[in-house]
Parts: sequence; structure tokens; C-alpha cells
Amino acid sequence: MAFESNQPMDIRVSAISHQSVELLNDLGAWQDIQAMRVCPYKRLETWEHPECRTRFHSDSLGLEQLGFIVENRLVQLGLWNQFSQFDEIALFCPDSLAHIELGDLPLLHLSSGQQIQAQWVIGADGANSKVRDLAGIGITAWDYRQYCMLVNVETELPQQDITWQQFFPSGPRSFLPLCGNQGSLVWYDKPQRIRQLLAKTPKQLENEVHSYFPSELGQVKVLQSGAFPLTRRHAQSYSNNRCILMGDSAHTINPLAGQGVNLGFKDVAKFIELVAESGCINDSVLAQYESQRKRDNLLMQSGMDVFYKGFSNDLLPLKIARNAALKIADKAGPLKEKVLKYALGL
Repeated sequence: MAFESNQPMDIRVSAISHQSVELLNDLGAWQDIQAMRVCPYKRLETWEHPECRTRFHSDSLGLEQLGFIVENRLVQLGLWNQFSQFDEIALFCPDSLAHIELGDLPLLHLSSGQQIQAQWVIGADGANSKVRDLAGIGITAWDYRQYCMLVNVETELPQQDITWQQFFPSGPRSFLPLCGNQGSLVWYDKPQRIRQLLAKTPKQLENEVHSYFPSELGQVKVLQSGAFPLTRRHAQSYSNNRCILMGDSAHTINPLAGQGVNLGFKDVAKFIELVAESGCINDSVLAQYESQRKRDNLLMQSGMDVFYKGFSNDLLPLKIARNAALKIADKAGPLKEKVLKYALGL
């Protein structure tokens, strides 16, 4: 569906890093995305106890912003708009993948009955990837036994230059800024609690938000909401039977720091780089792609799990230790800057 400025905000949004913006710009999509709706942010804060905060600011790196909060649908639409610029791209839409005959050259069977002979198949078809399943690639996965609720709100306070997150034993609660005094609230909790929240009227949900979110948020008006379960997945291989996985089809991550989409874009950027260097797709390219991207993705998955588990209990000694760590991290100077650069892809 084409974009119109009066459309409601997408319930799914992502924090797009500088490195992801560079890739989208190289693909010609970023200009279209910017022309629709993006919300740049300059500050990031995270805390458990209000007096023990870690703060980041774009000024410390000499940047105009730390990143952009962008609706997922608009990222997809910006990329979709570029397809017509390339004669090499043929669209089969609406259609879907039904089956793959594996062999020296995979044969794709579409739901419409159309067949496509391919040299390689790239599966970028999401967490429940059909390409991954048909290629015979297994996954390592576990359920966090938590749900993530997303609530789009209209905010009384202008706070579009900051994204923040507060930790609670039941899970973090976050604010991501959107255009026009709107924001996306992220609420982690047990499935039963999230189901209770989803059953409430917008006014009842507003009362819950005011009761359980930090005072920084101020008064809000609930516009829409949704939820999804938290599951970690990692493909046991990034390629098999001439099928190659990228993005969520290869790995999903706890959305704690909003890095999932950026990891996917890193997959794409690295694959483009390796193919450009080699001049073709071959076993060496696939081995390098998997080695380099699997390591980075696993590091980010594990790092997010450490944060998640470290803050998901109410033991007093651990609570004191983690709040002290957040306060120390705020004064960490070069180390803090290095962590920020890694997160931004700089």
C-alpha cells in the first residue's frame, strides 16, 4: 500500500543505525524513506535506579544523531520502490514460495504454478523462513518465556530526540520516539500479563502505562497496540543446497537494544562486499560470509542475553552491582565511546 502522511504509524518500528543508513543510501532507498517518515534521535539513556544511568549523546561522537527510528513498513516500501530501477529484477507478486526442488540448480515452485530455475536462492523471508526449512537447515532456538508488547502513543511531552529504557525484574520498558509527538512504548512481561494488557480498552491501557512506566514519559494517549513472543533462533548453517540465509531467517535476537534489523543489514552489506571482491558466489565466499557474520551475530545475541538475564531478578546484591555498573559505565570515557560506535556500526 502506498504511503500517505495521514496513515497511522506502523506498530513495528526499528532503530536504524548509521551503517544501515549507508547501505540503504547505496541501494537508493534512504531518500525515499526519509521523504516519508523518520525520527532522528540524539540521546539514549538506560537505567534501573533513576540515579544510576548510562547516557549517550550524539555530540560525543560529533554526529548529528545517534540513529533513526523508522517504521518497518516504510523501510520495506523504500526498498520496494527501487525495484523498478533495475532491469535484472523480475517481480512475482502477489505470489509465494511453495516448494524447492534441490539439486545442482534449484527449481522454485511458486503457489501460482510458476517455476523458476535459479543458480542461488537467497532466503530473507523472516524468522519462520520457508527457504531455511526447504533447504534442510536446522536452527538452535529457545523461548524466553516472555512477550513483548508494543504500544503506539501520542505524548503530551515533546521528547523526539531521545530513546530510553528502564529495567525491571519483569522485563525492560522502553520509549522510542516517532514523528509528531508520538512514540512507541515497548513493554516486556510474562505472557499472562501481556494478554491481560491486550484485553484492556485504550483508556484502561493508558492507566496501566501511567502506573508502570517512569515519570519521564508523561501523559499519553494510546493509539494502537500489539504483542509477540520473544524467541532466540540461530541457523546451524547460513547456507546449504545453494540456498543462502540472511537477516531473521538466519538469526533472531532479543529486541532489547533494537539491533535485530541492523544485524540483518550487516549480513547484506558483508555478502555484497564478498561477492564484489570475488566476482561471483562460490564456496569461499559462503565460508567467509558465514564465518564473519555468524561470529558477530552470536556476539550480539549473547550480549543481549547477558543484559536480559542480569536484570531479570530482584536479588539485592546483584541489584546493587548492576546499578553500580550502569553508573560506572556512564563515566567510562573511551570504553563507553567504543561500545557506542560498535552499536552504531561506525
